[in-house]
Amino acid sequence: MQHKLGAFVLILLALASLAPAQDLAGTVGMGFRGGVTNYQGDDFDAAKIRPYGSVFGEHFLSNRFSAEVALNIGDIAGETGAQSFRSTLTGLSVLGRLGLVKSHSFRPYLAAGTEYSGLDPRDEPKPVYKNNNVMIPLGGGVSFGLAENLALDFRGLYHYAFTDLLDSKEASSNDAYLTGTAGFMWYRHGNQDPDGDGLSNKEEKALGTNPKLTDSDGLADNVEINTHKTDPLKADSDNDGLSDSEEVNMTKTNANVADTEGDGLKDGEEVNTHKPDALKADTDGDSLKDGDELAKHKTNPLKADTDNGTVDDATELRNGTNPLAAEDDVPKKEVLKVEAGAPIVLEGVVFKTGKADLTPDSETILVKAFNTLEAYPRMAVEIHGHTDNRGSKALNTKLSLARAEAVKTWLVGKGLAVARITARGLGPDKPLAPNDTEDGRQKNRRIEFFRVN
Repeated sequence: MQHKLGAFVLILLALASLAPAQDLAGTVGMGFRGGVTNYQGDDFDAAKIRPYGSVFGEHFLSNRFSAEVALNIGDIAGETGAQSFRSTLTGLSVLGRLGLVKSHSFRPYLAAGTEYSGLDPRDEPKPVYKNNNVMIPLGGGVSFGLAENLALDFRGLYHYAFTDLLDSKEASSNDAYLTGTAGFMWYRHGNQDPDGDGLSNKEEKALGTNPKLTDSDGLADNVEINTHKTDPLKADSDNDGLSDSEEVNMTKTNANVADTEGDGLKDGEEVNTHKPDALKADTDGDSLKDGDELAKHKTNPLKADTDNGTVDDATELRNGTNPLAAEDDVPKKEVLKVEAGAPIVLEGVVFKTGKADLTPDSETILVKAFNTLEAYPRMAVEIHGHTDNRGSKALNTKLSLARAEAVKTWLVGKGLAVARITARGLGPDKPLAPNDTEDGRQKNRRIEFFRVN
């Protein structure tokens, strides 16, 4: 018998190791059991099997430990020779149950507690007995989860009484009896969201997510589903090399689009490898997309002028020069032929309409002007600004001066001495052509390079 019991315990432990874990803390339940008793008193050899039942409630204080309160009723009976007895026990028991695993689907457990019972003999005449009895129930059992909120329970307990008068006969040792029961229990799980992600276990089951964990990207499943529309089953929804949490909380990129700004680089490549701004298609503002700079031109997307020359990458590409070589930024041989007192119109210097802002298209002719002044370090020049006659003369004079100053500022910014360059605004006073046609007005809106020594 002992060998069979040991084998049964080993089987329970083996099965327990395979049972899935579940969060049971806070769970409450109620149920009923039915079974039999077997009297273990010391004066009756032929113990009889009698009915037994209880209703109970249970509360899980932790994942493994629960407390049970039960109302019990059952008969105990035995006989020896011509003598026999039968009594009914009714009482209240409080048991603690210690689960070997924290599982609802398969939960072997140990049980122990205390029980207070009243005894009602059925024999006539009434024998001598102790009416109020304190007992200690000890044993164990196993519960099987039939559904999320329903379990089937099997239990065996040994009830030890602190009296020898359960059978009305006093002998050398206290009385006891065994109970074996089977029953059903209905649960209401206390924590419907064990991982605290805002989705109930039922919702997570429908979605296929893990009710115990998020997907390790640092975003709760409900936030991914309801707010960011990312995939809670994947830490990196768009496969760009950044976790959804990094994109949402740190880089502010789109966690559902691998290349947020459409520059040809995945967000992860930008953040982890090349370091440009993952929210800007053109980080350095040189009018070239970051992806094109890296893949096509091999330039640095963080620097507008990769070779640290004097011309930005985009302008060099338009001019046909090498944006990776500083020596060709300013072509030394392209200079202006300037004679003292003879003006040279800087054709190609273009401003935004009504403003003094130089456009990128002006770069080529300005480079030639720079080359000229650099080649002749003693040369001094005046930069004359001219306009057409539309608008007031005062405004046109002011605008022409601002434009001449813009050209001067560009040249000085390249390293020329400010004393060598004077800016003058002549407004509409010296037209090259009549102002009654658009072509004529275009010719009159000009910048002139005028040598003064």
